[in-house]
Amino acid sequence: MRIGVAMMSHETNTFSPVITDLERFSGGRGAPLEGQEAIDVYSGTMSCLGGYLKVCAERGAEVVMSIAAGSPPSGPVEDDAFEWMCGKILQTAANVDAMLLDLHGAMATLSYEDGEGELLKRLRAQNPDLPIAVALDMHGNITEDMVANSTVITGYHTYPHIDMAGTAERSANVFFDYLAGGAKPVMRWGNAPMLPHVMRQGTDDSPNKDLQARAEAMEAEGALGVSVFTGFPHADINDAGLSVVVVTDDDADLAEQYKNELLDQAWEARDEFVYEVEPLEASIDRAQAIAETGEGDGPVVILDHYDNTASGGTMDTTEVLAAVMEAGLEDVAVFGFYDPEVVNQTEQAGVGNTITVQLGGKQHMPALAEQSQPIELTGRVKLLSEGKFKAQVPMARGLVMNMGKAGILSVGSIDIVVLSRHIEPYDPECLRSLGIEPTARRYVMLKSRIHYRVGYRDLAKAIVECAGRGVCTSDYSEVEFRNVRRPIFPLDNIDAPREAWGC
Repeated sequence: MRIGVAMMSHETNTFSPVITDLERFSGGRGAPLEGQEAIDVYSGTMSCLGGYLKVCAERGAEVVMSIAAGSPPSGPVEDDAFEWMCGKILQTAANVDAMLLDLHGAMATLSYEDGEGELLKRLRAQNPDLPIAVALDMHGNITEDMVANSTVITGYHTYPHIDMAGTAERSANVFFDYLAGGAKPVMRWGNAPMLPHVMRQGTDDSPNKDLQARAEAMEAEGALGVSVFTGFPHADINDAGLSVVVVTDDDADLAEQYKNELLDQAWEARDEFVYEVEPLEASIDRAQAIAETGEGDGPVVILDHYDNTASGGTMDTTEVLAAVMEAGLEDVAVFGFYDPEVVNQTEQAGVGNTITVQLGGKQHMPALAEQSQPIELTGRVKLLSEGKFKAQVPMARGLVMNMGKAGILSVGSIDIVVLSRHIEPYDPECLRSLGIEPTARRYVMLKSRIHYRVGYRDLAKAIVECAGRGVCTSDYSEVEFRNVRRPIFPLDNIDAPREAWGC
């Protein structure tokens, strides 16, 4: 049996000014991987593609590899990039018996607010009988088009996402059982009128911990797949928000029952999904007080979560760094700033030389009323690097990560990593590959939200979440929602059973 495999993955922050062109899907290679090269890169990795390829090998299937196109989160996908990727996947689908797709679930393009649904509609129109299995990110904003045009859908149970390979394996195993005539997948889905804050979606914490545990229990009870999608609220589209997809073996009533139980559980916990923002100055004072106690090992992690590139942030806002410097914090490792201009300046100056730069604040954010401004810094170029390292944490273990050309600018006892590609610092190897041991520093400042936990939670003395500035803001009042369905909590004060709002 010939099985087509493809990845087209992007989490779209519709408030982000970062352009999402085809090069952004290439991992710095110029174009997305295809064919055997993609198989060679992803085989044996803790990725969705790695999971798909493992099951295909176990089932003796012939893999026809299409594209492996994955981009860091950013603004809406350019139309020409979307059409190129769709064209490649459709071409593969025309010559196989079935398709395994690694998608995200929150892709919006300049022309389509539901990129995955559009791709799946095109696949279904090309071949109405084509079996299609889809693995999606927990932050997917699930739509009718996605469900109606798929055979099986599964989503991650963890955030940080350490079960990407496992999710693809769940999807593929159900799928192969179906292809062999041993299962008859039936899917039901629904959403709740709520936009959970991303900072309250971690599966180490309730309420999402409890929702995912119940979903896994339902799978243990016999469901083929149960997925709670907490959604991506910074994709301002009609269907943004929390949803549930349940797959059963020819039992629509059970799928409906499980779906409604999880939606009700989420709705009852809606207040717990609201993140309370602490003023930046108070956060920095708290970080300093913790560091000065002398109790515990490891650094205090200062989390600049408003500017997380893995949620579409520009990775160049300066408010938290400015507060760190104003407070006089010392022995700080900062990861990092996307600033190709400063990277070039460090390269031209050379290691050991002192330069003055305007760091950050270069990308205008039209969605925000207040903009970030550059900081003028004078420092010593401590290191230059090609910016590649092999991931060590479960989220991407085995993959070579590409930060682009990178440098370290040392300003007093503060080491600032500057980059020429966007990358979230969830793996401590991003610092270690540049000669910085995070456990040896007093403070580590990270531009991240929840994924940092996979690499730093057990290393840190404490985590202090800092509200800076950026298009990943946890204050919904700072951005204007124009397209999401209304009313929706917490944008609107809804105090009624979920069913009263037609969900």
